[in-house]
Order: sequence, then C-alpha cells, then structure tokens
Amino acid sequence: MEDILGQIGSTVSGVFGSPPVQIGLRLIAIYLIVIWLATAYWAFRDMQQRSGNVILPYLAAAGIIVFTPIFFILAVWVYKIIRPHEKIGEVWERNLAEEALLAEVESIHHCPGCDRTINDEWIICPSCRTRLNRVCPNCSRLVGMDWSLCAWCGKDFERREVAAAAVLEPTTSRRDATARVPATTPSAPAQVRPSARPSLTGKSATARTAPAQDPIPER
Repeated sequence: MEDILGQIGSTVSGVFGSPPVQIGLRLIAIYLIVIWLATAYWAFRDMQQRSGNVILPYLAAAGIIVFTPIFFILAVWVYKIIRPHEKIGEVWERNLAEEALLAEVESIHHCPGCDRTINDEWIICPSCRTRLNRVCPNCSRLVGMDWSLCAWCGKDFERREVAAAAVLEPTTSRRDATARVPATTPSAPAQVRPSARPSLTGKSATARTAPAQDPIPER
C-alpha cells in the first residue's frame, strides 16, 4: 500500500515538476492576479459612478485587494450587494423624467374653483362659473385676472384707479379744511342813526328832487 501511494506521489510530483506544467501554473497565477487587480479597478470606477463621496471608491478597491487573488470573488459578491443600486447618471435621468412629467401635468390648467380641466381661452368656468380671464379693453385679447397691465398692448389697468384717487384726494382735503373752520354767529344789524342834517322843505326840496327840464326854444 505504501509503495502504491509512493508511486502516486512521485507521479504527481513529476507531473507538476515538468516545465510545461510549471509554465501553465505560472500563467494561471498571472491571469488571476490580473483579474484581481482589474476587479479592484472596476470596483473603484463603479463606485465613482454611483456615489459622490470621494473616499468610497478607494474603500471598495481596497476591500477587493484585501481578499487576495484567491477570495476576491467573494469580495465582488459582497460589493454588488452593498453598492448603490443606481448610478448618478441614472438618478439624474430619473429626476429629469419626473420633472418633465410634472411640467406636462402643470401645463394642463385646472379651474381654481372646481379643479376641473379648462381651456386657456375660456373666460368663465362652465362648471362652477368661476371667472378665469378677462378681456383687455384696448386690444380685446385675453389677460389674466391678476395682471396689472396687458402684456400685448401695455394697457395699464390700475392707472384709472390712481387718477381717481389723485382727484378725490384734494376734494377730501378741501372738505376737511372747510369742516375745521368754526361757524361764525351772525352779527346784529347796525342801527341807522338819524341824520343830523335838517330836512329840506318847500321849494328847495322840490328843486332838489325834481329833475331839471330844458327850456323850449322860441320860434
């Protein structure tokens, strides 16, 4: 039995000791080392695409290197389990798609009263009678209810109110000034004193009161 085992051992050692087998084993070892280092670099690059942290790519590559060329496959499995499932580019694309979907939903106008879909050219909601838009008196185009001026012709909707306020302001100030002046009591009528001059009687009075007549010229 010992002889048989000794012959098997010598045969195996002879096979592994042959130059072709040694070259093959060396090539396999070099291949494993290359795969090991390439896997560490792949983990480094993959983590850079999946996280914005600067330290995590180095930790992923160091973890694969620590597992040696023999057990690095286990490190790759662990890395695939704990790594982020989405890349940064995929997250951006998903966010852009969500924003585009929200913008598309927001582009569909809804009534503020009943929240039903409405048309941009409607003035009143046909469901709840809510006022949606108004017509510009200058260009007859639709404008928003909260617009202070028309975006098409520049009509200022608040100018009339400002002018009216400016007109009413001096009138109000005049009324206030009039109300502040105290009312004066009417004074008693002045007594007429009798004239000290003697009254004219007789011819003198008649001469003063009667108008003078021109004499008739003789013929």
